[in-house]
Amino acid sequence: MNARSEDAPVNTGASIVWPDSDTAYFRVRKMQTKLHQWAKEDSSRRFDDVFNLVYDPAFLVDAFERTARNKGARTAGVDGVTVHMVRSRIGRDAFLQQVRDLLKSGEFRPSEVRRVAIPKAGGKLRKLGIPTVIDRVVQASLKAVLEPVFEADFLPCSYGFRPNRRAQDAIAEIHSLASPVKNHHWVLEADIKACFDEIDHTSLMDRVRGRVKDKRTNALVKSFLKSGVMTQSGNREETITGTPQGGILSPLLANIALSALDEYIAAQWETSAYRRRVRRQKGIGNWKLVRYADDFVIMVQGSRDRAEVLKEEVSQVLTPLGLRLAEEKTGVVHIDQGFDFLGFHIRRRVKRGTRRRYVYTIPSKKSVQAIKDGVRRATNRPTRNTATERKIAEVDTMVRGWANYFRHGVSKKMFSTVDSFSWWRLSSWIRRKHSNIGLRELRRRFTDRGWRLAYQGSVFRGASNVTVSRYRFRGYSIPTPWTTRPATC
Repeated sequence: MNARSEDAPVNTGASIVWPDSDTAYFRVRKMQTKLHQWAKEDSSRRFDDVFNLVYDPAFLVDAFERTARNKGARTAGVDGVTVHMVRSRIGRDAFLQQVRDLLKSGEFRPSEVRRVAIPKAGGKLRKLGIPTVIDRVVQASLKAVLEPVFEADFLPCSYGFRPNRRAQDAIAEIHSLASPVKNHHWVLEADIKACFDEIDHTSLMDRVRGRVKDKRTNALVKSFLKSGVMTQSGNREETITGTPQGGILSPLLANIALSALDEYIAAQWETSAYRRRVRRQKGIGNWKLVRYADDFVIMVQGSRDRAEVLKEEVSQVLTPLGLRLAEEKTGVVHIDQGFDFLGFHIRRRVKRGTRRRYVYTIPSKKSVQAIKDGVRRATNRPTRNTATERKIAEVDTMVRGWANYFRHGVSKKMFSTVDSFSWWRLSSWIRRKHSNIGLRELRRRFTDRGWRLAYQGSVFRGASNVTVSRYRFRGYSIPTPWTTRPATC
């Protein structure tokens, strides 16, 4: 299977006319649509001669612009170079010409990623690997080639790091499965221990080669896996397993590896409705996987024993991938007990004033504590040199951003709790900044309506100002960006 871009020079020695960002975007999207269609039409097709697309001018321009828009564009890799430095010192087109020449000649070699550690909840640290700018651009171009192909194979049960899918889709499916009619009431909640650090390279590359037989493309993927890590002490470490978090390509590779779990669990569900009914009548049960990256739950319509058996089966599926379950985060619970997933607490309980039971999704205690901790850090003593209007806007943006994520749950009560906490923290910060003024003076100078904090155009509107609405489950046929006709749910 050969794939070539029809709209840009690919394998010629002529001087390159680099397209503008809009032209590059549409050329890339057109080629990705073709790749996706070809992969959809034949699930056994293996793609050859796609490496030329990785160094195609349109793909490189689009990859550079995506890298520049990324939040980490100001962060440098081991070479100390940022995207801004590339633009100002070298120029985009000259830089991309160098990248293209290295790829085309086979001389490109990725550098080590720069390891940084960021704090996680519970005091632990998450290790991130920061690639150089040139590696990020090549990874983004490589991802643009591979993603449409593998998206054709990915199952609808996975939602993390996939186009047009979000965490709310995963929560909506769990809500649908746990509600009446489907009645999947037992839940195996699980977490894979150090997933990105421990994925077995051999197993992962076997799955990549199942779709891509272009040796240069596969060699490029493997070179990123083996690129190594530069620690904060300046020592180089080999990467025998895993794909570093922080790389543009890493989430796609993790999904390729974990699709083995998706396929194993889905094999039971994809039987006929009649067979599922017979299984239910015989007490065997039915189950469905809902996965977001390395966090997943298996919703079981049956007994607790069936869920416990699934835990062992999942462990056996993960072992060839070099992965294992985190025992402290893995267990079986009933929907009436509730469980946390993607920041939400999901639980079935009796609706007040009735005898009927409904499944509720609310912000988890950990999520509420996280936003409170964020507000506390933003209003502590060392921040009092910040202008009052800037601090009000900063806290309001933080709180409203948090609320926008949880606006599709039963969240009004929690929103009020967060607003009350934030108001007192912010008002105390203002009072101390301005010579310990009293509440009366605070109200006169720093509120605009009742007790709403406001100053010089900045207003603290808070989480309660975010409208809460129901997020409808979109079904199992969410279209990709390359779907040529609307999918039916």
